Amino acid sequence: MEQVAEREAEELTLVARKPCFDLPTACPLCLPVFIYLKLAHIPFRLSFNSIFPDSDQIPYVESGVYVAYNNENGGVIDRLKQDGIVDLDSEFESVPDWISTKAMISSWLADAMMYELWVGSDGRSAYKIYYSDLSWPIGKILFLKQVYIIKQRLGITKDNAEQRKDEIYKRAKIAYCALSTRLGEQSFLFDDRPSSLDATFLGHAFVTLHALPNTSVLRSKLLEHDNIVRYAEKLKMELIESGSSSTGAQFHSVPSSSAPRKGPSSWSSKPKSKPKKEKTEEEKTFKRRVKYFLAAQLLSVLLFLSLMGGYDSGDVELYDDDEGLALD
Repeated sequence: MEQVAEREAEELTLVARKPCFDLPTACPLCLPVFIYLKLAHIPFRLSFNSIFPDSDQIPYVESGVYVAYNNENGGVIDRLKQDGIVDLDSEFESVPDWISTKAMISSWLADAMMYELWVGSDGRSAYKIYYSDLSWPIGKILFLKQVYIIKQRLGITKDNAEQRKDEIYKRAKIAYCALSTRLGEQSFLFDDRPSSLDATFLGHAFVTLHALPNTSVLRSKLLEHDNIVRYAEKLKMELIESGSSSTGAQFHSVPSSSAPRKGPSSWSSKPKSKPKKEKTEEEKTFKRRVKYFLAAQLLSVLLFLSLMGGYDSGDVELYDDDEGLALD
């Protein structure tokens, strides 16, 4: 109990991928955590990590020595509930309808978002969210590598590509219809009060409506349900566009170049210019970590190209923002 009280006394920091598309973070994994903390009226700071775009630890929440990583114990939101920091679901988790709805959102809609970002669209949105801060060749090749990984994860091959596409969109359509019926004219999905399901689905809806292109099939299917769109836009206004006025939560955008780590937070405002001094051991360690990361990424790219020499990437078209060209 004392540890929980100490965590509550310290401000939380949410480390996420960068903002874009008029969203505080456009990452489909990070945005639900941001929304969950806002719905729970928990004060927190928002920090960004652009150096490790493929880290499965991001998003993570830290407070003092406490850290909740995305790849631990079911994700950040479940970890925050298990550790007694914030739980919006205590009265719902034994409700059958709540359990089935959670499964539908975390499987069918998560797969649909994954497919749409990396396979179903031209890839511009995914590239901007994850790789646009990396150097051009590494970013482009890592994108193609991730497309291949996503296809494997979704079980997509050349022979079944159209069949899997139809299945994914069919399930997304069923999920949207079920959620539209579930929501009705309520303000939230269950008992007219917020839960983690609202956070998870709103993260999905915000990315679908604002980050995916107008030609997106998934976006068009979501737009068929007026009550869902109204619900999403209303809460986007309250949670994001109105700042802290409607939720009582405080957050600060603090750019971060630090690696995911355990230990106390070290975020601070930009210091005034000072005379040049010798680098600290921590700064030297961080610089070495960046070099190791870049070297590891380069090795990963080379291994990918050598192992996948027979892989046909002709069906992947990626627009090069720097040169105005489509890469086939």
